[in-house]
Amino acid sequence: MAIRKINPTSPGQRGMTRSDFAEITSTSPEKSLLTKLNKTSGRNNTGRITCRHKGGGVKRKYRVIDFKREKFGVPATVKTIEYDPNRNVRISLCFYADGEKRYVLTPEGLKVGDTIVSGPQAPVQTGNALPLELIPLGTFVHNIELRPGRGGVMVRAAGNSAQVMAKEGNYVTIKLPSGEMRMIRKECLATIGVLGNAEFKNLSIGKAGRKRYMGIRPTVRGVTMNPCDHPHGGGEGKTGPGGNPKTPWGKPALGYKTRKKGKASDKLIVRRRNKR
Repeated sequence: MAIRKINPTSPGQRGMTRSDFAEITSTSPEKSLLTKLNKTSGRNNTGRITCRHKGGGVKRKYRVIDFKREKFGVPATVKTIEYDPNRNVRISLCFYADGEKRYVLTPEGLKVGDTIVSGPQAPVQTGNALPLELIPLGTFVHNIELRPGRGGVMVRAAGNSAQVMAKEGNYVTIKLPSGEMRMIRKECLATIGVLGNAEFKNLSIGKAGRKRYMGIRPTVRGVTMNPCDHPHGGGEGKTGPGGNPKTPWGKPALGYKTRKKGKASDKLIVRRRNKR
């Protein structure tokens, strides 16, 4: 992926950058793999806002992604590489030998015409999915399962990868992109390679309208409000929070632990991303 600068024909476009989409080979998605994507605007089933600053945005269909990779031993050929409006990494349309079509996340180096396969017998090459116990130490992987058969839930964003660090007993130690080291069951699947579109983090939004396209509404700072509206509000001129930063409802905004005690996965974390 390369970044394309926009001609400064307006103040909003002066600092704007876009992807050149050079790796995209098809602009029309596979209709059989599209589903409806409902919008909630941050509201729950009673109509109350539970997540602020959401609403609007461009209409889009959801592309069904194969995170499980459970078709063991069946080779698939990459037919197209497509843009997915629901994520920052590209997706690849794969045709399996038995006629089934599925989308998978596109790692760096995967091209149209390449063959991928999953299962214990699969070779260790980019795009193939294998159990962690069969992946050599030092290999970079993505789309990692936390529970066998549940599908990949970790390391799925553009440019990310985890590294296989050690194997001991029934567990494999993985170094995540955040720096956290954690143990995962050796039966869990992971896909070989580093996810593509790594330059995504360097894109410049450029104007407020592009955020609205994404369904993100404006955020008003608490320090600009009145004291009756926010704990940071009030004061003459520009004033700080006056103590620890708080949410609009008075809860601590920084350093406040929200993780529930007794999580079963805590004991599997070898080293946290924030050293204690």
